[in-house]
Amino acid sequence: MNLTNFRFETGADGIAVLTWDMPGRSMNVITPQVIEELERVVDHVGADAAIKGCVIASGKAAFSGGADLSMLQGASADYEKALREKGEEEAARLFFEASRRLSLVYRKLETCGKPFAAAINGLCLGGAFELALACHYRVIADDDKARVGLPEIKVGLFPGAGGSQRVARLMQTGDALQMLFKGEQIRPKAAKTMNLIHEVAPPADVLDRAKAFIAGGGKGVAPWDEKGFKAPSGKVFSPQGMMVWPAANAIYRRETYDNYPAAKAILHSVYEGLQLPMDLALKVESRWFAKILRSPEAAAMIRSLFISMGELNKGARRPTEIAPTSIKKVGVLGAGFMGAGIAYVSAGAGLEVILIDKDQAAADKGKAYCDQLISSQVLKGRAKGADKEALLGRIAATDDYSALQGCDLVIEAVFEDRAIKAEVIGKAGAALGPKAIFASNTSTLPITSLAENYPDPEKFIGVHFFSPVEKMLLVEIILGKKTGDAALAAAIDYVRAIKKTPIVVNDSRGFFANRCVTNYIREAQLMLIEGVPAAMIENVARMAGMPVGPLALNDEVAIDLAYKILEATKKDLGADAIDPAQERLLKTMVVDLGRLGRKNGKGFYDYPEKRQKSLWPGLAQLQETQLDPGEIDIGELKQRFLAIQALEAARAVEEGVVTDPREADVGSIIGFGFAPFTGGVLSYIDGMGAAAFVAICDRLRGKFGPRFAPPAILVDMAKQGGSFYATRPANAA
Repeated sequence: MNLTNFRFETGADGIAVLTWDMPGRSMNVITPQVIEELERVVDHVGADAAIKGCVIASGKAAFSGGADLSMLQGASADYEKALREKGEEEAARLFFEASRRLSLVYRKLETCGKPFAAAINGLCLGGAFELALACHYRVIADDDKARVGLPEIKVGLFPGAGGSQRVARLMQTGDALQMLFKGEQIRPKAAKTMNLIHEVAPPADVLDRAKAFIAGGGKGVAPWDEKGFKAPSGKVFSPQGMMVWPAANAIYRRETYDNYPAAKAILHSVYEGLQLPMDLALKVESRWFAKILRSPEAAAMIRSLFISMGELNKGARRPTEIAPTSIKKVGVLGAGFMGAGIAYVSAGAGLEVILIDKDQAAADKGKAYCDQLISSQVLKGRAKGADKEALLGRIAATDDYSALQGCDLVIEAVFEDRAIKAEVIGKAGAALGPKAIFASNTSTLPITSLAENYPDPEKFIGVHFFSPVEKMLLVEIILGKKTGDAALAAAIDYVRAIKKTPIVVNDSRGFFANRCVTNYIREAQLMLIEGVPAAMIENVARMAGMPVGPLALNDEVAIDLAYKILEATKKDLGADAIDPAQERLLKTMVVDLGRLGRKNGKGFYDYPEKRQKSLWPGLAQLQETQLDPGEIDIGELKQRFLAIQALEAARAVEEGVVTDPREADVGSIIGFGFAPFTGGVLSYIDGMGAAAFVAICDRLRGKFGPRFAPPAILVDMAKQGGSFYATRPANAA
């Protein structure tokens, strides 16, 4: 056979080995050519009497990450073309057939009469794991990097090549639904416990174990094709089934608020499929998959969370004329939670770290926090004792600034105070060599003014992490007026090295992310002042798609910090720059009541020891009026939460703070959790159209004031029928 993406060899024992090894790629992905070649192999194996069975393995460090989602985008484009040329009915038929092509090939493999075994190494996700599930035996390497899973839900899709049907027949229905809803990557031993994998083997033995299944007479028949097969949870319409489905529907509503069509499709697909023979069940799954693939939510999420995020992770905003930087030694100034977190992720990436604070005790405390973080990973089985020892060995805690000599990059993460930052920047500048890059982790202070304290402003840049550093994926890189390309290139190289996603913005007060988050929190505080019950504020925010209620979020970042920022804004920009009602509320909470947030156990929530947090009952007494919940327009509250953030993002574009819509969308989702199903703050506007969004803003402005006034950029887009992505320069910078 003439194959491009596979190597096919048959041994003297009659066992064929199909090695998936795509040329020119570091990771195998599913493409139309891969599907076509796989089908030819299946036909050949099934027809050749000399072949006993076939093992599918990978020639890469990982099995496969799944489908190339740009292929799915292409299918949608083909549908639009067919719709124009052939009409709706024929376009829908062609789209359905195209969307189930992979599922049909996998089913052909499963029913060809010959046993197939999957020899899994590294990652095996999405459509690649659906291929493994269609095989009759699955062996996975007992390796720290090995994972299986069906993560499609995270980009607005669901497993459409048999995954929802096979998983639901391998384990209890409730467990299958949880797996499909979460889209998590599963480690080898857990996968075996879940009945997803037959055998966990040493990496060197995986291929031989897979061959042994075939050599030992393993059957080429899936369990669900055996006569008398029963699903683990029994029939849907049974006492046991009736215990599963009401709970499953409740969990779906609780977790998604009906915002994610793919999650609803999973419920339908599994519920309907379990009542049918496998071939019909797969057809049902394919119909739901085709429906979801054409949904605006899937299109937006694929663009932002796969295409755009992938481009940014590869350094889309990096200056191409600057040679790759070799960052080996990093200095971190400030050993608090933020600084220690930066030290932890840097050391975890193999970098040498100098962690500095005002005295040795403070520096040691920061390193001890790193010890806690890595120890937690060891306890969870996600790291080994040797990993812990190596990571901590790369962190040197000190109060001596001379230790910064030889650092390629220094990041300051001290308290948000101009004078303190100026002092540490000056000390570091005196100790560093002329080639070192200096970065500030400030969340609010302009980078341009901070750079005045450094000997060479061209080598000064903002690198804004989000808390907790070890969990949050986003890093906001801020360009001061004098920041040079070398500093930008080094910052992006560093962020990529620690496996986080960089977005690049220009200098302004609050930069990009904090401006949007501040508006989200402020809107909740103004709702509270209006008399909206606090519980309704929190619940409606989550209904709108936000991961955390705004009052809970304010407690996490500290109410006193919000008050200080508000007062600093008033001092710098004047009283008109703040909302007096918000100022009064924050002053009451912080100054009069001493409710600072989670850090002192009382804020908008109470935080009793050994009990869950709960909204502070006293909030009702702070409200001059209390609205009847039954008369409050929930839809309007949801609109306010999303529109106020999207408006600020649009203003950031208008001001030149954000120059690429990809960064606004990706940053808004992974930075502060803006309703992922929308595709991000600017996709939210583009999705409904600028004219519709401006109409919403005009109505809200008439009712709640000028904070909802659409900026000129949106008004112009509405008139011209434009969008943020239509106007994005090809080389946005």
